[in-house]
Amino acid sequence: MLTFLLAGCASHLPVASQYFPITCTCLAGSSSPLSLWKFPRLHQYPSGLLSLRLSVHSPEGYRTEGSLTLGDIFIAVKTTKRFHQSRMELLLDTWISRAREQTYVFTDEEDDALKRRMGDHVIFTSCSAEHSHLALSCKMAAEFDAFLASGRSWFCHLDDDNYLNPRALLKLLSSYSATWDIYLGKPSLNRPIWASEILPNNQTKSVHFWFATGGAGFCISRKLASKMVPWASGRNFLSTSELIRLPDDCTVGYIIECKVGGQLLPNPLFHSHLENLQLIPASLLTQQVTLSYGTFENKLNVIELSGPFSPQEDPSRFRSLHCHLYPDTSWCLQAVGW
Repeated sequence: MLTFLLAGCASHLPVASQYFPITCTCLAGSSSPLSLWKFPRLHQYPSGLLSLRLSVHSPEGYRTEGSLTLGDIFIAVKTTKRFHQSRMELLLDTWISRAREQTYVFTDEEDDALKRRMGDHVIFTSCSAEHSHLALSCKMAAEFDAFLASGRSWFCHLDDDNYLNPRALLKLLSSYSATWDIYLGKPSLNRPIWASEILPNNQTKSVHFWFATGGAGFCISRKLASKMVPWASGRNFLSTSELIRLPDDCTVGYIIECKVGGQLLPNPLFHSHLENLQLIPASLLTQQVTLSYGTFENKLNVIELSGPFSPQEDPSRFRSLHCHLYPDTSWCLQAVGW
């Protein structure tokens, strides 16, 4: 194991080189656990220096052989009412159709149409529809507790602008064991993020940690999730989020690295709209775990992929990608020239 110490903001490691576990060591003491609040009471959800010790392990040290199935994975999709039609219907027509039994949608308002399509796999959390760190953390808390209650081995979070390739996800997670502390995803920054943790008596301390951006999706093993419970279960997640006043994905990284002592395993197969998606070679698209769409530097940001649908018919390119992955899909077979 190679270990070296970083202090302050001196670290500027490129994301592309971060394919190793990253351990955050907080020199100050941890907050005491808060009282637990259990799922499924989802309807009650409310609307000096730190040093970084980077431990570089051989990725092969985490590899394992097993018989993982999609049924071992809890896939959570976070959305909001205003995106039910524009985003969720696209996901329901594409990748969710291949992983419906493993997928749960977490939203903020009742929707009969979504309920008809997803049944009891849609969770109406009563969280606020705002894009604030508390509203986002409210949904993440609901996701986390639903996973704990499910008994499944892996928790994978996605946003409603992600395309998930279930086969690629299964291949990736099969390389690890859910009995190990595993946190997989992609950082959106090329350095750890700074935060000020609120302490008693109006004191604060600086904390510094890595996190996997929620916009690309991330996965956590049950072993690691069980260690997160004192800070992540129920109302505790919101309380922890308030300590650092950062969004839900940052809070997950903070809990894992600064409270639990876990480590991020950056993986290049996760993608968000925060990166230039056109740089992904078309020949490698079907190997990626997640993809996205949106805007990047004020331009439309989508993968480059030919047919069967035009960019006008399929602006996200998700339908075309789905047809490359699952050409037996009925509406793919009906596409002209496909």
